Amino acid sequence: MSERLQPGDEAPAFTLPDADGRPVSLADHRGRKVIVYFYPAALTPGCTKQACDFTDNLELLAGQGYDVIGVSPDKPEKLAKFREKEELRVTLVSDPDKEVLSAYGAFGEKKLYGKTVQGVIRSTVVVDESGKVERALYNVKATGHVAKIIKDLGL
Repeated sequence: MSERLQPGDEAPAFTLPDADGRPVSLADHRGRKVIVYFYPAALTPGCTKQACDFTDNLELLAGQGYDVIGVSPDKPEKLAKFREKEELRVTLVSDPDKEVLSAYGAFGEKKLYGKTVQGVIRSTVVVDESGKVERALYNVKATGHVAKIIKDLGL
């Protein structure tokens, strides 16, 4: 299982293609806080709920200095369909090799319907303006998670 990040850790650098195939780097967001969330698959009920919740709260988050990046193993083409179908405004990036998911501790063993499987662990990491982990939340719920982050961050 990949190591889970802790507050104070340096957030692993990454550059991944977005839904349009354009590179998105964590370094591009230096000077702003970034909520990086990891989800198993675009166009599935829980992941759709979570992405829509982030989109619905994007103005509030952006107004408080937070950018939002969603990471999944989906290919950019699927992310583009997801964005169009659900009218998402969050940045979605593709990590088909699961290198970034693993670096953030968001890929590994998890329980699914009582069985232990390898997969994406729904997680959220809040990165501060200098690139350090402010919060690292693992095994989060798709529903109600965004409201909890907003409350926990005091926004």
